[in-house]
Formats: sequence, structure tokens, C-alpha cells
Amino acid sequence: MKLYHAHIYPMDREPIENGWVSIQDGKITELGQGEIVPGPEDRDLAGGMLLPGFVDAHTHLGIIENGIGFEGDDCNEASDPFTPQLRAIDGINPMDRCFAEARRRGITAVLSSPGSANACGGQIAAIKTAGRRIDSMLIRTAGVKFALGENPKSVYNDRDETPITRMATAALIREGLAAARRYRSDLAAHEADPENLDAPEFDAKHEALLPLLRGECKAFFHCHRADDMFTALRIAKEFSLDPVLIHGTEGHLIADLLAPEKTGVIIGPLLCDRCKPELNHAELHNGAALHRNGVPIAICTDHPEVPLQYLPLSAAAAVKGGLPYDAALYAITLGAAKLAGIDDRVGSITPGKDADLQCYRQDPLGFLTEPEWVMIDGEIVP
Repeated sequence: MKLYHAHIYPMDREPIENGWVSIQDGKITELGQGEIVPGPEDRDLAGGMLLPGFVDAHTHLGIIENGIGFEGDDCNEASDPFTPQLRAIDGINPMDRCFAEARRRGITAVLSSPGSANACGGQIAAIKTAGRRIDSMLIRTAGVKFALGENPKSVYNDRDETPITRMATAALIREGLAAARRYRSDLAAHEADPENLDAPEFDAKHEALLPLLRGECKAFFHCHRADDMFTALRIAKEFSLDPVLIHGTEGHLIADLLAPEKTGVIIGPLLCDRCKPELNHAELHNGAALHRNGVPIAICTDHPEVPLQYLPLSAAAAVKGGLPYDAALYAITLGAAKLAGIDDRVGSITPGKDADLQCYRQDPLGFLTEPEWVMIDGEIVP
């Protein structure tokens, strides 16, 4: 199948006028420029804008269902402040209507995350937005969710349990990572000398952190305040983690200091009020300041904080705050996929990647705009 007569925005190279894309078995196989001899299955886009599907790098899609209530909220297991063994895929309901709303606005892949009540909330799922069974929608486990700042403090202060300070939250994270590192060392010692050294007793929490310690996935840190952002980086360096900062509300206050760290920031939600003290310095120019200083960014909705279908509108808000238009589009396509750790599969129109595509006749970030059609894995989806 070929899509032709398209204005292609590949995102990993310059736009292609009068371009074409070849798709086979749900994958992009080739793209080029110029006229083709169309076959019966090929599709003439008649000058339409062809983009990769949008990617939201931080949501709670399906794990906090539409019409929030106890029955549909499986996001925070606030009975233990350190729960790396929990997996978001075990709480996501693909029948939630918000999946369809996301698809209709061109969002084809998201990270759906446990919440930020705990110092460690669990494992984040990178998923497609089409499907009825989460196992078939899963791209991979993207990483482990940690949280710093007011959320763990307030949750456990209400329970009169630790952590009720930033110090205790950071200490819990260090304790958990240090214990997992020791567990890894004991496993290695047993494998090297199984006759003389017993294997450590199985521990689900430690096992869940092993891929993180091996550098096979990312450490995602919920942090709004500047000091919390630096605490996240400090912990990441201590344990040789690959960190990503979520929210980064005060990033514009420290953008020059973040730049040398080469750590990405998933900013958002942008279309919200300053509902707690940590958001006191929330500004639309946050993304522009970070981008200007060379800090990699993605833009997120934090769905359902902002409904997922407003991801393009959130990118437009960042443009209003001074972020260049192309950078905003990048921040919800390839930039988001890179920070999510799934850019080998999605985020750009590149041979070998999944055929997650969308076609527009108007500004993709426009408030009144919707895609003409959306494709996931080479199939047009409703």
C-alpha cells in the first residue's frame, strides 16, 4: 500500500513535498518524492499533510477511567509508599471511551503511568491507543515511576505514616534502589558460584527494579519544583539511572542549569490552574525557555488532568508561550517518543517504524482541526 501526493512531515528530516509512503504488514517500508504509478490499494492524499501519530509521554489513560470515581481509579496504591512491583498494564481498561477520543485527535501512542502518591508508584506502560486487550496494545514497559514533592508528602501525612517530608521521600527511593542493587549483586554471586552461595530469596520489588539498574528502561521522576528536579538528578547519578523529569514546572527558572545535564523534561499539563503551591511558577513560556537552552522536551496532558484529545492544543499553548511551532510539533511526535524510550517504533515517518500516521487538511495544532483519518499499525482506526 502506498500513500501518495502527500506533504509529508517525517519529523526526523525536512518535509517532503509531493511525497509518498509505502506500508507493508503494518510497517513503513519506504518513502520518497514524486509521481508513482498507483495500484488499486494505494491512496491519493491530494496534497494532504501526512504526519506521524501524536505521542503523549505522560498520561494515566485507562488507569484512571472516564468519569473519575473509586471504581475506575486504579492509579495509586496508597497503602505502601514504595511499590515498584506494580504494573500499569494490570490496571488499564482499554474499553475506556477516552481511547477513542485520543484516536480521533491523532494520538496513537501514550505512556500510561501509575500515579504520584508513592515515592515509587510502579512500572509505566507504553501502549497504542487502539485495541481491546492491553497485551496486544503494549509497546513495552517504558520505565519506573518515582515521585518527589508534595504528592507523597500529602498522601502519607494524611495517613500519619512516612514519608511526610521531602527528605523521607528521597530516602525511601534510595533505600529501595540500594536494596535492589544488593539483590542484584547477590544474584550475580550465586550465578558465579552456585555450589557455595545460595540465591537470595525472591523479592518482587527488587526484581522490578533490576531492568532499571541495568539501564534497560528509564527512571521517570514526577517533580514540579526546581529543588525536586535536582533531587531527581542527584538520585539518578548515585544509581546510574537514565532519568526523565515529568512536569518540570519550574524548569524555566533553572533552564541554564539543566542544560548541561542532557536530561529531558516532559512538561505539562499546560492548560490548568495553579491548584497547589508547587504550581505557583507555572508559565506557558516554560517549554520555550527549556528549548532555548537546549533541554530536550516533550509536551503532555497528564490525562485526565487535561483530557488527552487536547494534546495538540497544549502544544499550541506552548507556541503561544514562545516555543517555535516546529519544536512544538516535534514535542508531541519524535521528541515525545524519544523521552518515552519508544522512538524505535513510533514518533516519525521512518522506514522500519510502525505505520502510525494521520492526515490533515488544516493546521494540525488548530483548535478546530481534526485529522481526516488516523492509522495505527497500517490500519485506519475509528
